[in-house]
This record gives sequence, C-alpha cells and structure tokens, in this order.
Amino acid sequence: MVAPSPSFDARPLVDPVEPGATRAFVQQLRQNAQLPGLFTGTNVIVAVIVGVVVIAFGSVFVTIFASIFAAIASSTAGTGGGLAGELVGIVPFLIFGVVLAVGVFGVVAAQRGSAERMLRLDRFARANGMSYLPALGPHALPGMIFGVGNTRLASDVVRGDRPRFVEFANYRYTTGSGKNKTTHRWGYVAVKLDAPLPHIVLDATGNNGLFGSNLPLTFDRDQRLSLEGDFDRYFSLYCPADYERDALYLFTPDIMARFIDNAAALDVEIVDDWLFLYAKRDFSTLDPATWAWLFSVVGALLDKFGQWARWRDERLRAEAAVPDASPPVAGSFGPAAADGASAVPFTPPLDALRPPPGVAPRGRRLQRGVPWATIIVMGAFVLFWLLSNTGFFGLFAR
Repeated sequence: MVAPSPSFDARPLVDPVEPGATRAFVQQLRQNAQLPGLFTGTNVIVAVIVGVVVIAFGSVFVTIFASIFAAIASSTAGTGGGLAGELVGIVPFLIFGVVLAVGVFGVVAAQRGSAERMLRLDRFARANGMSYLPALGPHALPGMIFGVGNTRLASDVVRGDRPRFVEFANYRYTTGSGKNKTTHRWGYVAVKLDAPLPHIVLDATGNNGLFGSNLPLTFDRDQRLSLEGDFDRYFSLYCPADYERDALYLFTPDIMARFIDNAAALDVEIVDDWLFLYAKRDFSTLDPATWAWLFSVVGALLDKFGQWARWRDERLRAEAAVPDASPPVAGSFGPAAADGASAVPFTPPLDALRPPPGVAPRGRRLQRGVPWATIIVMGAFVLFWLLSNTGFFGLFAR
C-alpha cells in the first residue's frame, strides 16, 4: 500500500478537545445554517412520537405499580409501619423519575458525542487543507448510489480541491416501506476528472455477497470485459458495447496494478467526468487508519488521471466536423502573393483535428441487467413457503 502524503495529519481525530470548544463549534454551525436545530423537520415528528410513547408507558407503569405498592403500603400501615408505608407508596414515582432522568442524560450525552465528532472531523479537514460539512441533502452526483431509494443523505462530508476536487463522505438511503423498509449505508469517495469518460464499472469480487454483486444496480453481462493478468480475479469490469478498445486504453497494465494494489476492496465507477469509490461501510470516521488508507488510495490514482485526460471519443469526430461550403476568398488568411495567387490556406492547430472532450450517447451509460440469481433464489424461497403452508409436503409423509 502506498503511504499517505507527508502532509497527512490525523492528530485532530484523537487529540483532546478543550472545554467549551464543542458548544462554540455547534453554535457556529447553526449560525451559518450548516446544522439544523434540534427540533426541526422530521426531528419534531420523532420527538413527539417518543414523548407520547414515554408518557403513555410511564403512566401505565406508574398506575399499575402505584396500585401494587399502595396495597403493600396499606398492609404495612396496618401493622404499625405508617411512615414506611407512605415511602413504599412513592417508589413507582421514584423509579419512573430515575428512568426518565437516565433517558434524558443518554440523549444529551449522545448529542454531545455527535457534536465532538463533528468538531474533530472539521479540525482534521482543516489540518489537511480541506473543508467539512456535517450533512448534504439529495446529491446531484451521477454515481449509481445517488439515484436509488429515498431519504438520501450524505453526512460528515470532507472535501478539498487540490490538486483536484475530492470528496469523502458517508451516505444513506432507504428502500421499501413499512416492515420492508431498509436503510442502505455506504461510504464513498468522489474524484473529479479532467474530461468525460465512458461509463465503466469495476465490481470488486472480494466484497460480493451470497447472491453476487453488492452493488445497487445490475449490468448486462454482455458488457463484461476480461482484461489481462490477474485483474479479473479482483474486479469484474463492465464497459458499454463497442467501447472495449477505449477501456483497454484507459486501463493500461500500470493503472490496473494501481487498482489491484490499492483499491481491491472497493467498487469503482467512472461516469461522466467523475470517478467514485464505494464500500458498504463508513468512510468519514474518527479512525486514523481508515483515513490513512483512503488518502493512500486516492494518492496512488491521482498521478494516473493525466493519462485519462488525453482520451478522446473518436465517435464524436463526425459531430465535430463542420464543413465550410463557402468559396475561398483571396486574402482571407493573409496577403495575396505577388503573382495574384491566393495565400497559403490556413492550417488549423493539431488540437482542432481531434474530437472534442466528451462521450458519444451510447457510451455514456451502461445497459442495465436483470439480477437473475437473486430472483431465482428468492423465487425458490417463496415457492417453498407456499408449498409448506398449503400442506403439499404432507402428502409425501403419509
């Protein structure tokens, strides 16, 4: 693994935080409208629901146990324990008060811990020439995880723009509803490229699950491209049809080696002028080792992106060519020659002969596929459940 840059400074993640710094930082975030208040938006609904539940269950608890302890108190008073009986009668209220106090203390402690985490990440970002945002709403990035599900949120966003724009963050979205509602958790790194490239996905084989790829989308297997060496052991590469030669140009042996050595545990997506690294874990954490790893991955790839900037889609050449049907005019490009002949025609620079930066429409997005393995396995479970509940298997037990 390539070591992180000498400027990498992880001390703010673990250094002690001076008293009062956390509160001042949170107040600054709220003044800058970077952190919503505690009881705003959905927090109001959650707070109301939790409050109603606590009051309802607390009332039931106090009522039931007050009756029990009242009976005990009466019995105790009848045997001469008047003061003890009265004290026994207030025990349920004391218990409820203690539980409520512990709950409030837990909420306050969790908020304080979250605020300190944000302060540490902000200081870490500044120490490494970057900036920090606690949260971002629905993201406009073109990566595959950003267009799936609902309640999309990027949190603990650390970003910088030297030598190019890079963003590290945790990402959440939900799918389904009711009892089938699922929250999906990702960490991502977004790197801005110099020019748009074909849509290419590197599905890491090391993080696949029982039903195959852990990616939220499935791609047509006809777009799978096998590369030389051991690359296929670590990644399944997908590129649009008719872009195989372009993928081979982009993924030269030295670039493939960089991905194998540094990013084999990550899924990779190249789309438009972005490169994304994904994993089903938080990236923006207080763990210095995680940050050292992520910085080393990005650092190992950055010096190879210059080669990608020279790629051009030859399919755009016809679109870029604009024929000029007007007749040549003497002297248009310079003074006429002494014999009256027109001047030497203008010769365009070499770059004007190349296609413009961009990708032809058929190379901009991969074709989606059908997750047949998942469908077959889930169908088998559903069929087994139906046969079990209809008594089908009982026919063979007789």
